[in-house]
Amino acid sequence: MSLFFAAAEAAEEGPHIAIAPDTLFEIAGFPITNSMVYGWIAAIFIIFVLATAYRKMKLAGSKGFAGMVEAGVEFIVGMLENTLGNRRLAVRYTPIFAALFFFIMFNNWLGLLPGTGPTFEYGGHPILRAFTADLNATFAMALFGMILVQVLALREQGPKNHIKHYFPLKVYNPFNYLIGAFEIFTEFTRLISLGLRLFLNIAIGEILIAVSAYLGGSVASVAALPFTLFEIFVGALQAFIFVVLVAAYLSATMAGHGNEQVEPVQR
Repeated sequence: MSLFFAAAEAAEEGPHIAIAPDTLFEIAGFPITNSMVYGWIAAIFIIFVLATAYRKMKLAGSKGFAGMVEAGVEFIVGMLENTLGNRRLAVRYTPIFAALFFFIMFNNWLGLLPGTGPTFEYGGHPILRAFTADLNATFAMALFGMILVQVLALREQGPKNHIKHYFPLKVYNPFNYLIGAFEIFTEFTRLISLGLRLFLNIAIGEILIAVSAYLGGSVASVAALPFTLFEIFVGALQAFIFVVLVAAYLSATMAGHGNEQVEPVQR
């Protein structure tokens, strides 16, 4: 994502707006794009940061950045408990959903760092591009989210009850198969919606920062600053929305089918 730190350059050369990622090189015929490279860098950085925060956490409560991470994890636990209606499931699946939340949020934020965008180039292409500003990446995360829903639903309610979610009527009832087809189609629309929502919000933010920097002229950094600060908020919000939607899809998939086995909420 274009940064207000590099806004002066954008003001002189015009806004750099790229919807598709650029291929930097190939490995065994497989294209490696700038968004993939930045995604790998971001993943390593996120693991290091969260591991450092984990070592600094204390039973009596943490302070500083570790405290912020701890608060974020507790927030995810509460969100999952409210969505799934079960404390046990919330605690069990918090590591997965928290990792997804922090991965998306930090990738959104890292796209705002200096050096992202056209600042550094290789072969005429920007080396670094925000991972979540790549439609392929957001669809991959959406696919992961929907597969996660299916796997966890199968684990909690078993194959029989899971199939009943899609085909709730009697086997000989023709409407049963119409309902099943509609439910399966709905899963694909959820996949598309998840991927597009995240991509469009991040990509549009990237465009707004680049255009505002270009229109700002000699005060490009000042002109782009409000949009950059707003994108920090949007980056966290979109990560939260993504996780909430995946949790809601999981809850809807398990609702009324096999949840008799689920323990009541324990506070």
